[in-house]
Amino acid sequence: MTDQRELGPMERWRLVLGEAADGALGSGDPGLAGYDAALAFLYDREGDLEGRGVRTGDKRGGDGPSALTVPEWLDKIHALFPKETIERLEQDAVERYGIDEVVTNPDVLERVEPNPALLRAVLRTKHLMDPALLALARKLVQKVVRQLLEKLQTEVRRAFSGSLDRRRSSPLKSAKNLDLRRTIRQNLEHWDPKKKRLVLEKAYFFGRTKRHSERWQVILLVDQSGSMLDSTIHSAIMAACFWGIPGIETHLIAFDTSVVDLTADVTDPVELLMKVQLGGGTDIAQAVRYGAQLVKNPRRTIVVLVTDFYEGGDVYSLYREIERLTQSGAKVLGLAALDQEAQPVFDRDCARECVARGAKVGAMTPGELASFIAETVRG
Repeated sequence: MTDQRELGPMERWRLVLGEAADGALGSGDPGLAGYDAALAFLYDREGDLEGRGVRTGDKRGGDGPSALTVPEWLDKIHALFPKETIERLEQDAVERYGIDEVVTNPDVLERVEPNPALLRAVLRTKHLMDPALLALARKLVQKVVRQLLEKLQTEVRRAFSGSLDRRRSSPLKSAKNLDLRRTIRQNLEHWDPKKKRLVLEKAYFFGRTKRHSERWQVILLVDQSGSMLDSTIHSAIMAACFWGIPGIETHLIAFDTSVVDLTADVTDPVELLMKVQLGGGTDIAQAVRYGAQLVKNPRRTIVVLVTDFYEGGDVYSLYREIERLTQSGAKVLGLAALDQEAQPVFDRDCARECVARGAKVGAMTPGELASFIAETVRG
């Protein structure tokens, strides 16, 4: 059962501006009361709007309706709004207003729409949860990770599929490898002039270049400070994607002031993310030093350092570790952001010094990282 209705432009503006706009946009519409209550639950928290008369709400006592609880609010928005709006409201609740009850109340957690914003909220608050609540939270994490994994696996497979080799045919039948010209030429004798149709008796396909001949190591060193949460999530899922690629040996290391090797959990990104401990200090040099110990063949190694480059330890030690790695022949890629937005905030001076010592530094989407590694592996 839903109370959703199609809102016109004036009604939408009325909801944006709140009750203060009743005079300018006409008398209050009783049909908007539910929408008002649902939006006021969140956006009346904007203290800086008090002086402008915009959606401030009535803070006085009286005989009006009682304030919504979080479960009641969740029921209301699911009845009134479309899915995209629900996700935005839930995101604002946990990220803009810090309403942790969205992910720490069992009744609420069972009904929220799984999305990346709620995944981030669960990872930030999981240390507050009892075992029963943690089990519910894990189900939400599983759903969001599955969605992200399906998308990123497609991008990784595309990057590692190899380029077309037009000099070589292949018996493997794949639409994206179709040799259209040869297929048409070899089947021209089967042209039916009456039906104006070409009957294909046999299709021909291009081969693909060999992707790599020697085993490569991809070592992901991931800063688990709170500001890197999105990058941590995508790093965990990318590691799972890389794990299944022939010829790639993947390691995943999380760090703050200590280093935790999570490689054993790479095939289970849900378990991996539930083990991540956000916050704390940062010792990037120590993590790079640990990663260097894992290197078997430097010239067949890519070290991906996912960090904001705000070094809490000895920054000159970090520069030395980076220089040792690059001089050994390993490729070092520093990512100040690894997520769909790729909008980094990082210590540019530290990053610049790492570049001076042979590292490449930037921000990438997961698809761009997959392409970079695939191109490096192919040489």
